[in-house]
Amino acid sequence: MMINQNLKEQFVTILRMQRYADRSIKTYASHLTYFLKVSSKLKTEDITQKQLEDFIIWLVEKKKVGQSYQKAMIATITKFYNEIYKRNINLKHLYPKRKESKLPKFLTKEEVKKILDATENLKHKAILTTIYSCGLRLSEVLELKIPDIKTQENLLLIRQAKGKKDRVVMLSPLLLELLRTYYKTYKPRNFLFEGQDGESYSERSVQQILKNALAKANVISPATVHTLRHSYATHLLENGTDIRIIKELLGHSNIKTTEIYTHITDARKFNLKSPLDLL
Repeated sequence: MMINQNLKEQFVTILRMQRYADRSIKTYASHLTYFLKVSSKLKTEDITQKQLEDFIIWLVEKKKVGQSYQKAMIATITKFYNEIYKRNINLKHLYPKRKESKLPKFLTKEEVKKILDATENLKHKAILTTIYSCGLRLSEVLELKIPDIKTQENLLLIRQAKGKKDRVVMLSPLLLELLRTYYKTYKPRNFLFEGQDGESYSERSVQQILKNALAKANVISPATVHTLRHSYATHLLENGTDIRIIKELLGHSNIKTTEIYTHITDARKFNLKSPLDLL
């Protein structure tokens, strides 16, 4: 098992040298750890193409993993063997053929207001409000630093987000007022939202904050922290914001990723009546 740990460290070092984003490295490392654990009785360098194929099939058929996990594991194994053993592993034929078509979960404006109103702790309220108000990913809000808040321009700078891209989003005057109050109270030094010892706040803590807020606000809609980002995009569309502007605000590379939100708003926009109402 020690050898496997060394392999993981080698792989992570290579990814760092190739300037992969920290979050990507974390994902690769997590998937590799699982693969090495499952295959620990075999010599990693001697595992055959057929055995790798059987592993992916086992994940899909027995472990019932989703398409995104399946793709990520295939990418991890392919890159691992290419970088560590200089072996070209071809598992592309095991990529899922059909793309999952899922509408993003979102909360209504009323539900978001209930959640934020129910969050009494100042830091917790500031975190959830920032995620919703700026449409941030969880990793993005945790990486925010004090200089990223551009108070004169009413902008928030998100550095090296997904795809290693910087972007800016509008900073609501209401959010700015809340953040000023938060800053005076907590006096963070480096990260905007700091945990213990000045490190960034943990993902699990933010997830728990939202879970507690949902319960306290009596909001029964299923929601994760990412649901606040989906809600931000949905509410912007409902307010008439151009889809291309929303694409830039969310940091999407492809407009098709953003267009998923139009399926939600179109149903409301046309104010269609159910046939039941016409009986």
